[in-house]
Amino acid sequence: MAAVVTSFLQTTVARPSIFSTRRIFSGCSNADAKEVSWNRLASTHHVSSIRHLHRSFTSASPTFGKGVTRAKLECDESKPVTGLPINLKGKRAFIAGVADDNGYGWAIAKSLAAAGAEILVGTWVPALNIFETSLRRGKFDESRVLPDGSLMEITKVYPLDAVFDSQEDVPEDIKANKRYAGSSNWTVKEVAECVKQDYGSIDVLVHSLANGPEVTKPLLETSRKGYLAAISASSYSYISLLKHFLPIMNPGGSSISLTYIASERIIPGYGGGMSSAKAALESDTRVLAFEAGRKHKVRVNTISAGPLRSRAAKAIGFIDMMIDYSSANAPLQKELSADEVGNTAAFLASPLASAITGAVIYVDNGLNAMGVGVDSPIFKELDIPKAKDH
Repeated sequence: MAAVVTSFLQTTVARPSIFSTRRIFSGCSNADAKEVSWNRLASTHHVSSIRHLHRSFTSASPTFGKGVTRAKLECDESKPVTGLPINLKGKRAFIAGVADDNGYGWAIAKSLAAAGAEILVGTWVPALNIFETSLRRGKFDESRVLPDGSLMEITKVYPLDAVFDSQEDVPEDIKANKRYAGSSNWTVKEVAECVKQDYGSIDVLVHSLANGPEVTKPLLETSRKGYLAAISASSYSYISLLKHFLPIMNPGGSSISLTYIASERIIPGYGGGMSSAKAALESDTRVLAFEAGRKHKVRVNTISAGPLRSRAAKAIGFIDMMIDYSSANAPLQKELSADEVGNTAAFLASPLASAITGAVIYVDNGLNAMGVGVDSPIFKELDIPKAKDH
């Protein structure tokens, strides 16, 4: 069962930059590697507002529909350090589960990049070609804009299917599948070996992977095969990633995964064993924090993110309903931005969070704190505070 990305559920000063070309390759560095290249944004203009960025090579001013990382992410060591900046300059991050530009994995990559980290990503093999093509053709350029006006650069894209630990685990039908043709070294063990070969080590590992083939089925109607597939792709894949990447993680490093409130509360419609998989992921986070902390001095945390209107979440069928429910019932009555999750990940990956490990960090506008849905007609006589329009 192939794992897919499913995240269910912006500093406004620009510095001058010049054109540069960045090259990325799929797989290990060898003669068969695919090359993908694109031009980095060049601009001598300053950002005059959060909503508009004037680029030197176009007369148009793109709107930041995808959002701009608003956290105070300081990565320019030549500037005086003020406040309490998040600085990941000189750090390298591997984000597993980035296949488009509107999920939590992408947002985390952007925030880490804005803080100065070098970005490597692992993309599900069947989605690799379209992802690399979209990058190369500039389809993600608007989404790649960082606080300083430059574009996020992805140093390298690796094909990855985190359901398989090694080639010995891959069944013949997957090996023969045309969607996997042309790609190699995409099991967890192989990808870790390739990253070691290419870069030696990493500092940040992000798990943004989940899949439940029977997610739309109630638990009582879920097959054993579907349930175990959800566990394999959504929780054991994190154990496997840590197992194979920990040996190349630098001491003081950070590992982050994504979970969902369905791990501890009933969310009708989020079935197929996915609630169980998220519960397992949170339990594993605590155990892995102990083991990885003692053996490798690496911190392990998970972010419980609220609902996001991502492409993967739309496939579940009721994401709009969950977003509306959250807006109506959460203490903070607003739609959650992917960048808010990305900024939290950047904090957790930084020295500012050096004593935080084994934790579930809620980034959901406070919905996790609610015991009832205050939009229920049963509470109509109560004077319930509502957000004021500004």
